[in-house]
Amino acid sequence: MTTAVGATRNEVARGTRELILDAAERLFAERGVHAVANRQISEAAGQGNNAAVSYHFGTKTDLIRAIVRRHASQVEEIRARLVAETLNSTDLRDLVACLVRPVPEYLAARGTPSWYARFCVQVMGDPVLHTLMVEEIFASPAMWELLARLNRYLPELPPAVLAERIAMARHLILQACAERERALAAGVPTARESWNSTATGLIDVIVAVWRAPVSC
Repeated sequence: MTTAVGATRNEVARGTRELILDAAERLFAERGVHAVANRQISEAAGQGNNAAVSYHFGTKTDLIRAIVRRHASQVEEIRARLVAETLNSTDLRDLVACLVRPVPEYLAARGTPSWYARFCVQVMGDPVLHTLMVEEIFASPAMWELLARLNRYLPELPPAVLAERIAMARHLILQACAERERALAAGVPTARESWNSTATGLIDVIVAVWRAPVSC
């Protein structure tokens, strides 16, 4: 009996955590990280206790990290598959596709509405949380393998320039996905007909960025 009660409590706690994560992600995406109080998240999650967020997650930074990790494993699975599929490729476009396609593919699978891309843009705009987000992105083994391959493919690029262009690519990916996500949620026309097409357009641009000359 005690075990059954404990299991039920754990299930309730997990359910509450999921509700809080859903509410926090949406509110952060729509209003910005610093414009949303824990009380508002608790209310949006249907929790009568205003301390529910702190109880289940601790600080706001801990909550944001939990949201990032909630999605990261699934994005990582997509990236790992793409990296494996292009293992023998020597085409820069294939490598860039491994960088670009995981997020649009993941968002396509989630359906509409989604808030993840807009949430990421809000987090990346904060100097402290930006570091958290980058740390989580680079915790991906598939990402490290991909970056190593890009480095071998583009040996003429100085390390600082390569790092700069990786940052540019990350910015382009998140901003383009956030714009499409926002348009879909509002029911307004989008420039691209699908997430797959959005990814293709991003690949076109990012390949050009990496092939651009280095002037200094």
